[in-house]
Amino acid sequence: MNARAIAIQVLSRVRATDAYLNVVLDTVLSESPPADPRDTGLITELTYGTSRRQLALDYAITRFADRKLDALEDKVLAALRVGAYQIFYTRVPARAAVAETVQALKEVGLTRAAGFVNAILRKLASLPSLPLPPETDAIELLSVRESHPKWMVERWVRQFGRERAESMLVANNQTPAVVIRANSAKVTRDALLEQLRETGLEVRPTAVSPVGIVLPPVGRLEDVYGYAEGLWQVQDEAAQLVGVYGDIPETARVLDACAAPGGKACHLAEKHEVVATDLHANKLRKIESEAKRLGLSERLRAEAHDASQPWPEEWGEFHAFLVDAPCSGLGTLRRHPELRYRRKPEDIGRLAVLQRRILENCQEAVPPGGLLVYAVCTLDPQEGQDQVEMFLRSHPEWTAEPPVLHESVKLPLTQAYLRTLPGPESWDGFFAARLRKLY
Repeated sequence: MNARAIAIQVLSRVRATDAYLNVVLDTVLSESPPADPRDTGLITELTYGTSRRQLALDYAITRFADRKLDALEDKVLAALRVGAYQIFYTRVPARAAVAETVQALKEVGLTRAAGFVNAILRKLASLPSLPLPPETDAIELLSVRESHPKWMVERWVRQFGRERAESMLVANNQTPAVVIRANSAKVTRDALLEQLRETGLEVRPTAVSPVGIVLPPVGRLEDVYGYAEGLWQVQDEAAQLVGVYGDIPETARVLDACAAPGGKACHLAEKHEVVATDLHANKLRKIESEAKRLGLSERLRAEAHDASQPWPEEWGEFHAFLVDAPCSGLGTLRRHPELRYRRKPEDIGRLAVLQRRILENCQEAVPPGGLLVYAVCTLDPQEGQDQVEMFLRSHPEWTAEPPVLHESVKLPLTQAYLRTLPGPESWDGFFAARLRKLY
Protein backbone atom coordinates (compact mmCIF):
# COMPACT_ATOMS: atom_id res chain seq x y z
CA MET A 1 0.00 0.00 0.00
CA ASN A 2 1.46 3.39 -0.96
CA ALA A 3 2.12 6.27 1.46
CA ARG A 4 -1.00 8.22 0.50
CA ALA A 5 -3.24 5.18 1.02
CA ILE A 6 -1.76 4.66 4.50
CA ALA A 7 -2.27 8.38 5.28
CA ILE A 8 -5.93 8.07 4.21
CA GLN A 9 -6.38 5.05 6.46
CA VAL A 10 -4.76 6.78 9.46
CA LEU A 11 -6.84 9.96 9.10
CA SER A 12 -10.09 8.05 8.55
CA ARG A 13 -9.43 5.99 11.70
CA VAL A 14 -8.71 9.15 13.73
CA ARG A 15 -12.01 10.63 12.55
CA ALA A 16 -14.01 7.45 13.14
CA THR A 17 -12.67 6.68 16.63
CA ASP A 18 -11.80 10.13 18.06
CA ALA A 19 -8.35 8.69 18.83
CA TYR A 20 -5.17 10.76 19.03
CA LEU A 21 -3.38 11.06 15.69
CA ASN A 22 0.05 10.22 17.15
CA VAL A 23 -1.30 7.00 18.71
CA VAL A 24 -3.01 5.79 15.51
CA LEU A 25 -0.01 6.74 13.35
CA ASP A 26 2.50 4.99 15.65
CA THR A 27 0.31 1.88 15.75
CA VAL A 28 -0.10 1.70 11.96
CA LEU A 29 3.61 2.31 11.27
CA SER A 30 4.74 -0.29 13.83
CA GLU A 31 2.25 -2.92 12.60
CA SER A 32 3.25 -2.54 8.95
CA PRO A 33 6.40 -0.42 8.49
CA PRO A 34 6.79 0.94 4.92
CA ALA A 35 9.52 -0.79 2.87
CA ASP A 36 11.05 2.59 1.97
CA PRO A 37 11.97 4.70 5.08
CA ARG A 38 11.22 7.86 3.07
CA ASP A 39 7.58 6.79 2.98
CA THR A 40 7.42 7.05 6.78
CA GLY A 41 8.36 10.73 6.49
CA LEU A 42 5.77 11.30 3.75
CA ILE A 43 2.99 9.57 5.72
CA THR A 44 3.85 11.65 8.80
CA GLU A 45 3.90 14.87 6.76
CA LEU A 46 0.57 14.09 5.06
CA THR A 47 -1.27 13.09 8.25
CA TYR A 48 0.00 15.89 10.49
CA GLY A 49 -0.06 18.53 7.75
CA THR A 50 -3.59 17.61 6.72
CA SER A 51 -4.76 17.67 10.35
CA ARG A 52 -3.12 21.02 11.06
CA ARG A 53 -4.64 22.60 7.94
CA GLN A 54 -7.98 20.81 8.03
CA LEU A 55 -10.20 23.87 8.45
CA ALA A 56 -8.58 25.68 5.51
CA LEU A 57 -8.76 22.53 3.37
CA ASP A 58 -12.45 22.04 4.17
CA TYR A 59 -13.13 25.69 3.32
CA ALA A 60 -11.65 25.06 -0.13
CA ILE A 61 -13.28 21.64 -0.70
CA THR A 62 -16.74 22.99 0.27
CA ARG A 63 -16.63 25.33 -2.74
CA PHE A 64 -16.91 22.37 -5.10
CA ALA A 65 -18.51 19.52 -3.10
CA ASP A 66 -22.21 19.03 -3.81
CA ARG A 67 -22.86 17.48 -0.39
CA LYS A 68 -22.04 18.29 3.21
CA LEU A 69 -18.54 17.12 4.23
CA ASP A 70 -19.86 15.61 7.48
CA ALA A 71 -22.01 13.25 5.40
CA LEU A 72 -19.04 11.84 3.46
CA GLU A 73 -17.47 8.49 4.29
CA ASP A 74 -14.37 8.80 6.47
CA LYS A 75 -11.96 7.56 3.77
CA VAL A 76 -13.48 9.74 1.05
CA LEU A 77 -13.18 12.88 3.17
CA ALA A 78 -9.64 11.89 4.20
CA ALA A 79 -8.68 11.47 0.51
CA LEU A 80 -10.08 14.90 -0.38
CA ARG A 81 -8.15 16.52 2.46
CA VAL A 82 -4.90 14.68 1.68
CA GLY A 83 -5.18 15.65 -1.99
CA ALA A 84 -5.99 19.29 -1.20
CA TYR A 85 -3.12 19.47 1.31
CA GLN A 86 -0.64 18.38 -1.35
CA ILE A 87 -2.04 20.89 -3.87
CA PHE A 88 -1.90 23.92 -1.56
CA TYR A 89 0.86 23.17 0.97
CA THR A 90 3.51 20.97 -0.67
CA ARG A 91 5.77 21.08 -3.72
CA VAL A 92 4.12 17.99 -5.21
CA PRO A 93 2.97 18.93 -8.75
CA ALA A 94 -0.81 19.39 -8.75
CA ARG A 95 -1.41 16.81 -11.48
CA ALA A 96 0.59 14.18 -9.55
CA ALA A 97 -1.17 15.05 -6.29
CA VAL A 98 -4.56 14.42 -7.90
CA ALA A 99 -3.60 11.21 -9.71
CA GLU A 100 -1.73 9.65 -6.77
CA THR A 101 -4.50 10.47 -4.29
CA VAL A 102 -7.22 9.01 -6.53
CA GLN A 103 -5.09 5.87 -6.96
CA ALA A 104 -4.66 5.68 -3.16
CA LEU A 105 -8.44 5.85 -2.70
CA LYS A 106 -8.76 2.84 -5.01
CA GLU A 107 -6.12 1.01 -2.96
CA VAL A 108 -8.21 1.41 0.21
CA GLY A 109 -11.19 -0.15 -1.59
CA LEU A 110 -13.24 2.88 -2.64
CA THR A 111 -13.00 2.80 -6.44
CA ARG A 112 -16.67 3.85 -6.63
CA ALA A 113 -15.80 7.26 -5.08
CA ALA A 114 -12.77 7.85 -7.32
CA GLY A 115 -14.69 9.94 -9.90
CA PHE A 116 -16.19 12.23 -7.23
CA VAL A 117 -12.79 12.82 -5.56
CA ASN A 118 -11.00 13.24 -8.89
CA ALA A 119 -13.48 15.91 -10.06
CA ILE A 120 -13.15 18.01 -6.87
CA LEU A 121 -9.34 17.73 -6.69
CA ARG A 122 -8.98 18.75 -10.34
CA LYS A 123 -11.10 21.85 -9.70
CA LEU A 124 -8.96 22.70 -6.64
CA ALA A 125 -5.80 22.18 -8.69
CA SER A 126 -7.02 24.75 -11.22
CA LEU A 127 -7.23 27.51 -8.57
CA PRO A 128 -4.36 30.05 -8.48
CA SER A 129 -4.11 29.81 -4.67
CA LEU A 130 -5.89 28.57 -1.55
CA PRO A 131 -9.28 30.32 -1.26
CA LEU A 132 -9.71 32.41 1.93
CA PRO A 133 -12.44 34.58 3.48
CA PRO A 134 -12.35 38.33 2.75
CA GLU A 135 -9.91 40.46 4.75
CA THR A 136 -12.80 42.56 6.06
CA ASP A 137 -13.58 39.79 8.59
CA ALA A 138 -10.24 39.55 10.41
CA ILE A 139 -11.28 36.80 12.86
CA GLU A 140 -12.83 34.59 10.15
CA LEU A 141 -9.75 35.07 7.97
CA LEU A 142 -7.40 34.08 10.82
CA SER A 143 -9.61 31.13 11.72
CA VAL A 144 -9.58 29.69 8.19
CA ARG A 145 -6.02 30.67 7.19
CA GLU A 146 -4.48 29.17 10.34
CA SER A 147 -7.11 26.40 10.76
CA HIS A 148 -8.32 27.07 14.30
CA PRO A 149 -12.03 27.20 15.28
CA LYS A 150 -13.44 30.71 15.31
CA TRP A 151 -14.33 30.62 19.04
CA MET A 152 -10.69 29.82 19.86
CA VAL A 153 -9.35 32.68 17.72
CA GLU A 154 -11.82 35.15 19.27
CA ARG A 155 -10.89 33.97 22.79
CA TRP A 156 -7.12 34.25 22.22
CA VAL A 157 -7.34 37.67 20.55
CA ARG A 158 -9.34 38.86 23.57
CA GLN A 159 -6.94 37.28 26.10
CA PHE A 160 -3.55 37.91 24.48
CA GLY A 161 -4.08 40.67 21.90
CA ARG A 162 -4.17 40.31 18.12
CA GLU A 163 -0.41 40.14 17.50
CA ARG A 164 0.42 37.48 20.11
CA ALA A 165 -2.70 35.44 19.27
CA GLU A 166 -1.68 35.36 15.60
CA SER A 167 1.87 34.21 16.45
CA MET A 168 0.35 31.43 18.60
CA LEU A 169 -1.88 30.28 15.73
CA VAL A 170 1.05 30.28 13.31
CA ALA A 171 3.25 28.38 15.79
CA ASN A 172 0.61 25.67 16.22
CA ASN A 173 0.98 24.83 12.53
CA GLN A 174 4.77 24.33 12.71
CA THR A 175 6.35 20.91 13.17
CA PRO A 176 7.88 20.90 16.67
CA ALA A 177 11.51 19.86 17.09
CA VAL A 178 12.20 16.78 19.20
CA VAL A 179 13.41 17.93 22.64
CA ILE A 180 14.90 15.57 25.22
CA ARG A 181 15.72 15.94 28.92
CA ALA A 182 19.05 14.63 30.18
CA ASN A 183 18.53 12.04 32.93
CA SER A 184 20.47 13.74 35.73
CA ALA A 185 20.55 10.48 37.70
CA LYS A 186 22.98 9.17 35.06
CA VAL A 187 24.51 12.06 33.11
CA THR A 188 24.88 15.85 33.03
CA ARG A 189 23.46 17.80 30.09
CA ASP A 190 26.93 18.99 29.05
CA ALA A 191 28.29 15.43 29.00
CA LEU A 192 25.27 14.18 27.01
CA LEU A 193 25.61 17.05 24.50
CA GLU A 194 29.23 16.04 23.93
CA GLN A 195 28.39 12.35 23.57
CA LEU A 196 25.58 13.05 21.07
CA ARG A 197 27.88 15.30 19.02
CA GLU A 198 30.48 12.52 18.92
CA THR A 199 27.88 10.34 17.16
CA GLY A 200 27.56 13.03 14.46
CA LEU A 201 24.32 14.66 15.62
CA GLU A 202 24.00 18.46 15.42
CA VAL A 203 22.39 19.00 18.82
CA ARG A 204 22.01 22.20 20.84
CA PRO A 205 21.02 23.02 24.42
CA THR A 206 17.52 24.38 25.07
CA ALA A 207 17.39 28.15 25.54
CA VAL A 208 15.91 28.21 29.05
CA SER A 209 15.68 24.70 30.52
CA PRO A 210 19.03 23.75 32.13
CA VAL A 211 18.44 20.05 31.34
CA GLY A 212 17.08 20.10 27.77
CA ILE A 213 18.63 19.27 24.40
CA VAL A 214 17.12 19.93 20.94
CA LEU A 215 17.67 17.09 18.44
CA PRO A 216 17.82 17.45 14.66
CA PRO A 217 15.38 15.28 12.61
CA VAL A 218 16.52 11.74 13.47
CA GLY A 219 14.00 9.12 12.34
CA ARG A 220 13.43 6.41 14.95
CA LEU A 221 14.20 7.82 18.41
CA GLU A 222 14.93 4.34 19.76
CA ASP A 223 18.00 4.24 17.47
CA VAL A 224 19.49 7.48 18.84
CA TYR A 225 22.51 7.17 21.14
CA GLY A 226 21.58 7.09 24.83
CA TYR A 227 17.99 5.86 24.43
CA ALA A 228 18.70 2.23 25.29
CA GLU A 229 21.10 3.32 28.02
CA GLY A 230 18.39 5.49 29.63
CA LEU A 231 20.42 8.69 29.38
CA TRP A 232 17.48 10.84 28.28
CA GLN A 233 13.71 11.10 27.92
CA VAL A 234 11.65 12.95 25.32
CA GLN A 235 10.01 16.00 26.93
CA ASP A 236 9.10 19.44 25.54
CA GLU A 237 11.11 22.30 27.00
CA ALA A 238 8.01 23.91 28.54
CA ALA A 239 7.16 20.65 30.35
CA GLN A 240 10.77 20.46 31.61
CA LEU A 241 10.41 23.97 33.01
CA VAL A 242 7.54 22.80 35.25
CA GLY A 243 9.97 20.45 37.04
CA VAL A 244 12.67 23.15 37.23
CA TYR A 245 10.18 25.76 38.50
CA GLY A 246 8.82 23.36 41.16
CA ASP A 247 12.27 23.44 42.83
CA ILE A 248 11.22 20.72 45.30
CA PRO A 249 13.82 20.05 48.06
CA GLU A 250 15.81 16.88 47.37
CA THR A 251 14.79 15.30 50.69
CA ALA A 252 11.07 15.63 49.89
CA ARG A 253 8.88 12.59 49.22
CA VAL A 254 6.62 13.49 46.27
CA LEU A 255 3.17 12.42 45.07
CA ASP A 256 2.45 13.02 41.38
CA ALA A 257 -1.35 13.05 41.37
CA CYS A 258 -2.09 12.85 37.61
CA ALA A 259 1.11 11.30 36.30
CA ALA A 260 0.43 9.91 32.81
CA PRO A 261 2.24 9.89 30.41
CA GLY A 262 5.00 10.13 33.04
CA GLY A 263 7.57 12.67 31.85
CA LYS A 264 7.29 14.87 34.94
CA ALA A 265 7.14 11.87 37.31
CA CYS A 266 10.40 10.53 35.87
CA HIS A 267 11.95 14.01 36.02
CA LEU A 268 11.06 14.14 39.74
CA ALA A 269 12.32 10.59 40.33
CA GLU A 270 15.82 11.61 39.24
CA LYS A 271 16.14 13.22 42.71
CA HIS A 272 13.13 12.16 44.79
CA GLU A 273 11.14 9.19 45.99
CA VAL A 274 7.94 9.47 43.91
CA VAL A 275 4.54 7.80 43.99
CA ALA A 276 2.99 8.38 40.55
CA THR A 277 -0.77 7.92 40.29
CA ASP A 278 -3.28 7.99 37.47
CA LEU A 279 -6.98 7.26 37.17
CA HIS A 280 -6.35 4.83 34.30
CA ALA A 281 -4.37 1.75 35.37
CA ASN A 282 -3.45 0.92 31.74
CA LYS A 283 -1.46 4.19 31.50
CA LEU A 284 0.76 3.20 34.42
CA ARG A 285 2.52 0.47 32.40
CA LYS A 286 4.10 3.14 30.16
CA ILE A 287 5.31 5.07 33.23
CA GLU A 288 6.79 1.92 34.76
CA SER A 289 8.56 0.89 31.54
CA GLU A 290 10.05 4.39 31.13
CA ALA A 291 11.20 4.41 34.77
CA LYS A 292 12.86 1.04 34.19
CA ARG A 293 14.61 2.24 31.01
CA LEU A 294 15.86 5.33 32.84
CA GLY A 295 17.05 3.30 35.83
CA LEU A 296 14.58 5.02 38.17
CA SER A 297 12.37 2.07 39.20
CA GLU A 298 13.65 2.03 42.78
CA ARG A 299 12.55 5.65 43.28
CA LEU A 300 9.27 5.59 41.36
CA ARG A 301 6.18 3.56 42.26
CA ALA A 302 3.04 3.71 40.09
CA GLU A 303 -0.46 3.31 41.57
CA ALA A 304 -3.96 3.59 40.07
CA HIS A 305 -5.99 6.19 41.97
CA ASP A 306 -8.59 8.91 41.37
CA ALA A 307 -6.87 12.20 42.30
CA SER A 308 -10.18 13.74 43.37
CA GLN A 309 -10.59 11.10 46.11
CA PRO A 310 -8.75 10.87 49.49
CA TRP A 311 -5.29 9.28 49.41
CA PRO A 312 -4.76 5.88 51.08
CA GLU A 313 -3.19 6.40 54.53
CA GLU A 314 -0.89 3.41 54.06
CA TRP A 315 1.02 5.39 51.38
CA GLY A 316 2.41 7.53 54.20
CA GLU A 317 3.15 11.26 54.26
CA PHE A 318 4.29 13.33 51.27
CA HIS A 319 6.16 16.64 51.57
CA ALA A 320 5.23 17.84 48.08
CA PHE A 321 2.48 17.22 45.52
CA LEU A 322 2.55 17.72 41.76
CA VAL A 323 -0.93 18.25 40.32
CA ASP A 324 -0.51 18.18 36.53
CA ALA A 325 -4.26 18.44 36.19
CA PRO A 326 -6.49 17.14 33.36
CA CYS A 327 -7.06 20.15 31.10
CA SER A 328 -8.19 21.29 27.64
CA GLY A 329 -4.67 20.70 26.25
CA LEU A 330 -4.84 23.94 24.24
CA GLY A 331 -1.10 24.47 24.77
CA THR A 332 -0.23 21.28 22.85
CA LEU A 333 -2.06 21.82 19.55
CA ARG A 334 1.10 21.62 17.41
CA ARG A 335 1.61 18.07 18.76
CA HIS A 336 -2.09 17.12 18.78
CA PRO A 337 -3.58 19.11 15.87
CA GLU A 338 -6.82 17.10 15.87
CA LEU A 339 -7.63 18.39 19.38
CA ARG A 340 -8.40 21.90 18.14
CA TYR A 341 -11.45 20.67 16.21
CA ARG A 342 -12.76 18.54 19.09
CA ARG A 343 -12.60 21.08 21.89
CA LYS A 344 -15.67 23.22 22.62
CA PRO A 345 -15.78 26.41 24.76
CA GLU A 346 -17.88 24.63 27.41
CA ASP A 347 -15.11 22.04 27.91
CA ILE A 348 -12.98 24.67 29.66
CA GLY A 349 -15.56 25.34 32.38
CA ARG A 350 -16.25 21.61 32.80
CA LEU A 351 -12.54 20.84 33.22
CA ALA A 352 -12.05 23.77 35.59
CA VAL A 353 -14.60 22.15 37.96
CA LEU A 354 -12.64 18.86 37.89
CA GLN A 355 -9.32 20.69 38.42
CA ARG A 356 -10.74 22.44 41.48
CA ARG A 357 -11.93 19.12 42.92
CA ILE A 358 -8.47 17.57 42.49
CA LEU A 359 -6.75 20.67 43.90
CA GLU A 360 -9.00 20.66 46.99
CA ASN A 361 -8.39 16.95 47.60
CA CYS A 362 -4.60 17.22 47.23
CA GLN A 363 -4.17 20.32 49.39
CA GLU A 364 -5.79 18.44 52.30
CA ALA A 365 -2.90 15.94 52.31
CA VAL A 366 -0.06 18.51 52.21
CA PRO A 367 1.56 19.02 55.64
CA PRO A 368 2.24 22.56 56.95
CA GLY A 369 5.39 23.88 55.24
CA GLY A 370 4.82 21.53 52.29
CA LEU A 371 4.60 22.40 48.59
CA LEU A 372 1.98 21.89 45.91
CA VAL A 373 2.90 22.51 42.28
CA TYR A 374 -0.20 22.96 40.11
CA ALA A 375 0.32 22.71 36.33
CA VAL A 376 -1.79 22.60 33.16
CA CYS A 377 -0.78 22.32 29.48
CA THR A 378 -3.22 24.99 28.38
CA LEU A 379 -3.23 28.73 27.71
CA ASP A 380 -6.60 29.48 29.24
CA PRO A 381 -6.60 31.61 32.44
CA GLN A 382 -9.79 29.87 33.63
CA GLU A 383 -7.77 26.66 34.00
CA GLY A 384 -4.57 28.40 35.10
CA GLN A 385 -4.14 31.72 36.88
CA ASP A 386 -7.85 32.27 37.59
CA GLN A 387 -8.11 28.76 39.03
CA VAL A 388 -5.15 29.29 41.37
CA GLU A 389 -6.18 32.76 42.52
CA MET A 390 -9.69 31.55 43.33
CA PHE A 391 -8.08 28.73 45.37
CA LEU A 392 -5.80 31.17 47.25
CA ARG A 393 -8.72 33.49 48.08
CA SER A 394 -10.58 30.61 49.74
CA HIS A 395 -7.45 29.20 51.47
CA PRO A 396 -5.60 31.86 53.51
CA GLU A 397 -3.23 29.16 54.81
CA TRP A 398 -1.70 28.89 51.30
CA THR A 399 0.51 31.35 49.40
CA ALA A 400 2.06 31.49 45.93
CA GLU A 401 5.84 31.34 46.20
CA PRO A 402 8.26 31.56 43.24
CA PRO A 403 11.36 29.34 43.33
CA VAL A 404 14.83 30.61 44.23
CA LEU A 405 16.96 29.30 41.38
CA HIS A 406 20.52 29.75 40.17
CA GLU A 407 20.93 33.18 38.52
CA SER A 408 21.72 31.49 35.17
CA VAL A 409 18.14 30.07 35.00
CA LYS A 410 15.75 32.76 33.75
CA LEU A 411 12.23 31.32 33.79
CA PRO A 412 9.31 33.01 31.99
CA LEU A 413 7.44 34.13 35.11
CA THR A 414 4.26 36.19 35.30
CA GLN A 415 4.06 37.41 38.91
CA ALA A 416 4.91 34.23 40.88
CA TYR A 417 3.64 31.91 38.12
CA LEU A 418 5.33 30.05 35.28
CA ARG A 419 3.74 30.71 31.89
CA THR A 420 4.88 29.63 28.44
CA LEU A 421 3.01 30.32 25.21
CA PRO A 422 3.33 28.86 21.71
CA GLY A 423 5.15 31.27 19.42
CA PRO A 424 8.68 32.13 18.30
CA GLU A 425 10.11 30.50 21.48
CA SER A 426 9.04 27.07 20.12
CA TRP A 427 7.35 26.10 23.39
CA ASP A 428 4.17 24.25 24.22
CA GLY A 429 1.77 26.37 26.26
CA PHE A 430 1.97 25.70 30.02
CA PHE A 431 0.91 27.35 33.25
CA ALA A 432 2.26 26.37 36.67
CA ALA A 433 1.90 27.72 40.20
CA ARG A 434 4.20 26.85 43.13
CA LEU A 435 2.10 26.97 46.29
CA ARG A 436 3.29 26.75 49.93
CA LYS A 437 1.09 25.66 52.84
CA LEU A 438 1.92 28.04 55.71
CA TYR A 439 -0.04 26.44 58.53
